[in-house]
Amino acid sequence: MRFVKGHGTENDFVILPDPDGELELSAALVAAVCDRRAGIGADGVLRVMRTKLSPEVADQAGEAEWFMDYRNADGGAAEMCGNGVRVFARYLVDAGLADAGEFGVATRGGVRRVRLAETGDVTVDMGPPRLLGRSHTTVAGQEYEGLRIDMGNPHLACVIGDPVAQLDLGYQPGFDTEVFPSGVNIELLNPVGPRRIVMRVFERGSGETRSCGTGAVASAVAAAHLAGETTGTWAVEVLGGTVTVTLDERTSYLAGPAVLVASGDLAL
Repeated sequence: MRFVKGHGTENDFVILPDPDGELELSAALVAAVCDRRAGIGADGVLRVMRTKLSPEVADQAGEAEWFMDYRNADGGAAEMCGNGVRVFARYLVDAGLADAGEFGVATRGGVRRVRLAETGDVTVDMGPPRLLGRSHTTVAGQEYEGLRIDMGNPHLACVIGDPVAQLDLGYQPGFDTEVFPSGVNIELLNPVGPRRIVMRVFERGSGETRSCGTGAVASAVAAAHLAGETTGTWAVEVLGGTVTVTLDERTSYLAGPAVLVASGDLAL
């Protein structure tokens, strides 16, 4: 099996080209690939497949030729991944499967439009965030309240007073399983300046990651909500760098670097 390794602000992925959908991509195989000691190591796997060949998203084939079949590091399928879409788009262009500029990518969360800039940054139309109310998480015995936000996948974004740099996210934070029966991505954030926040994230199925695209948008929405705003451009500092989130009256955009770092043959 051929593979390519890439990352977006150090949220890293193994890309598996499988245009005709011939690969038996089991949860065990994904977990083995993502293992940082016995495998290649990644926060998730991006399978590259023709949209029309996937029963899950074949209805999106008219808008997007390629389907990003995203799997978390534990092997579970997920609806969307903001940084993953950016890395996926970079791969498509570098592999000659798409022309530079703007095009659509099919995901389980719907088609995402992407745009590649000459600087190397990739911008994704992430769709309109949906605010669903409030809930809470528990980290090392401390409870934090946050906003439930649907970005095509579930998020709980918590603006907190404690410095996020001091939190222990080595373990799964607690959450209300009745509210989030399929799990949730949990963001903890500190506003540090005008429309600038610092965020850490514990991703469903992957643990703490150094960046999360959908989580960055959810965090910007939570910070904007606290400030009484609904639009604007936010800088989101994550462990792996900085991404930019723009909120307007219609949708949201995520922009940042996407880098391919290695390719080879997978022997697992």
